[in-house]
Amino acid sequence: MDKSSENPEEDRVSLQSDGKMQANGVVKEALGVLQTFRRSIRRPAEKSPRSPNRKESKVTSRAESESPSSLPPASPSLSAGSPAASPLKTRGGFFQKKEEDLTDMTQHKRKPLARSKTDPNMSKLTDSILKKGSSIRRSLRFPSKKENDKVARQEPPAAEALPEMGEEKETDMEEMEELYTLPEIPHTPLSVMQINKLIEMEVLEEAHLNLLAMRLEFLKEQQQTGDDSPMELAKKEKDLALLYTDLRKKICTIVCDSNSFPARNKALLVHVARIIQEEEKRAEEPGGLPDSWMEAWREAVSQGVQVKVNGVHLEKKEQNSSWLAVHLGLLGKTIVEDLENVKRELRWSYPPSFKVFSTYVKSYHRIVGQHLRKLEPQVTELKDLYALLDWILNKYKSEKIMGSFSLQPDMAEESADLHLQEGFLKQLLEKYCCKVKEDMSALLDRVIELEHETVWKDKTEPQREDNLLLSLFPMDIWTAVQGKVDHSGKLDPDLVKKVIVSCLQELKSFPRKFETQFKCHCGALQPQPLWTDYHITYINSFQALQEHMAAYQDSCPQEVEGFKREIKGLIVRLMEVLEEQFKEDVKPFLRRMMTRKWLTNDDDFKQLDGHIQRLSHHCESMRPPHVEEFASRLHYHVVKEYVGQLMKNNYSCRNRKHEKAAAKINEQWNKLSDLFDDMKSSHEWLHHVGHDLSTIIGQNNKADIKDHLQPLVEHYPDFSKKHLVAVLYFRGLQRGREHHLILQKLTALRKELPTNTQLRRKCR
Repeated sequence: MDKSSENPEEDRVSLQSDGKMQANGVVKEALGVLQTFRRSIRRPAEKSPRSPNRKESKVTSRAESESPSSLPPASPSLSAGSPAASPLKTRGGFFQKKEEDLTDMTQHKRKPLARSKTDPNMSKLTDSILKKGSSIRRSLRFPSKKENDKVARQEPPAAEALPEMGEEKETDMEEMEELYTLPEIPHTPLSVMQINKLIEMEVLEEAHLNLLAMRLEFLKEQQQTGDDSPMELAKKEKDLALLYTDLRKKICTIVCDSNSFPARNKALLVHVARIIQEEEKRAEEPGGLPDSWMEAWREAVSQGVQVKVNGVHLEKKEQNSSWLAVHLGLLGKTIVEDLENVKRELRWSYPPSFKVFSTYVKSYHRIVGQHLRKLEPQVTELKDLYALLDWILNKYKSEKIMGSFSLQPDMAEESADLHLQEGFLKQLLEKYCCKVKEDMSALLDRVIELEHETVWKDKTEPQREDNLLLSLFPMDIWTAVQGKVDHSGKLDPDLVKKVIVSCLQELKSFPRKFETQFKCHCGALQPQPLWTDYHITYINSFQALQEHMAAYQDSCPQEVEGFKREIKGLIVRLMEVLEEQFKEDVKPFLRRMMTRKWLTNDDDFKQLDGHIQRLSHHCESMRPPHVEEFASRLHYHVVKEYVGQLMKNNYSCRNRKHEKAAAKINEQWNKLSDLFDDMKSSHEWLHHVGHDLSTIIGQNNKADIKDHLQPLVEHYPDFSKKHLVAVLYFRGLQRGREHHLILQKLTALRKELPTNTQLRRKCR
């Protein structure tokens, strides 16, 4: 056995004695290195770049007579001018340079190959050996298992040279050149089983070169034989197709995993890129796969991106209410980290034409869009739907993800928009509006429930604000609506109007729902003062809600007007209920006005006065303009009923009782006028009627009555002959000449005065 193989200590780069190397010792040591290397490259299973102690396999060719060399370079072929030339191009000069290399070896101290990462001379030696090794790696036969085991024990230093080269490339970050020179294709390819084994072991360069040799052999046989032996050609064509399919599957697996294990696959990707380039050039030649290798590569990139996206943690809704927001945050982080890795690591293993960064960005656009489409059915709550839309429309393009500073300047030339299924975004926006309506409906139902739980159930006194009775729900509703409007504006300006419409459509039915529940829970309180306070509270509250919603008049005038009509209808009904209750309360007292009892007893008027005062106190808690409207309507009712008792001819003052009656009317009228003034009634024109009538009734001389008709006719042009007859009856003047003259005077005055349509309308 060769001495170098017996003594591993001789398989070193150099031997040194007193700082110098003897000549024959140098030759012997060099030959030992080459023999050891020859054994190491006989192991195809360890040639894979994924193996830390990988060795190159052999391919039978004319190179069998040539000298052995070192390990092959990292890529299958490099362009002209590259630092590491093609091994086939250096074959002829191997023995010419061997002595120079051996002479250089004497300058080094005795150290194992590639153990030191700091000695520059050692790196030169490693590079020299690597340049020459590729030419002989195909000239050797597959060794036996026994030889493999022996060589594996002797050769760890040589195998460690490749990671050192990888570190140098990672530090330099030099872009892989576009042009390259294909290594020499062996004349005789390996067997199908051997090529398949190379593919399995990821010795892609050797496998591809042998596939090309097998492909050329197939073409040559096809041209020579024609149709004479179709069975043999068909078998070889089938073998080619199967091997190419396996090679593509292996390449796709490597590419798919490359973004998960960038350092591990870095050297393999160089081979992958050159194989794809070569196959794209030979796409029109028979024997290969029909579809594009570049498309297969892009699909593999997409599969790797899909694995990344699918690996992002996704909690169940039941476990975390913020499940979607958390998932989207992690997804954004994963995208940025992966693209940073592509920018920093992966793209240097490909030529520029692959546009690696752009391909990964586009894959993320598409895969993430599909991922979000699958998530959409699980999004059933408004907050989650907002999180999804915000992530799509804002965060994905922001500096948090695609606009990240760490992805610049590469990202500046790329689109930052997701590739969503057609109509998907529109579907999400429509779903958002529907969820806004559902959420608004639930909110309004909850408002009614809270009002019952906090107010109606325990008969709680309503709250006051600036001495006005007011509930809290108008502000709650407005805050909720405005919040939805603000959020929609952050998503899409066109979405704002749709959200406002959705909110107002739900609000439109709210007044009647509220009224129904209020009557159901508080109807038994009527006519207690608390019942009145509740009505005034909700008159004020719904008026406040209407004023809040008026802010959306410009954007949604039709919906706002519809909501206003509903609010107005509710307020009118609430006020009518209060008015009817007041009328019912004072009805028995007003009915006894202008009677004998009234003339001698003030109890009924005091009761009337008390009811008006209590109502006046309630009205102090009512907001304008409803307080003026409410007080005016009640003012008119009281005056009408009070004076109406005169017109019923229930009592006639005799024996000079008309003077007492006139004085009492005048006194009571002053009190009523003051009360309704305090209530902010706008019907000042009603103040005259009591005084004008008391003046007529109080005249002692019947003849003087006709002289006091003019003010009454001027104030109330609708005052008719029928009205005057009733007043004269109460005065005690029922017939006679003076009675007739008074009526004639009224007729004359009505003819002389112009018709005052406005006063007629008021009087009615």
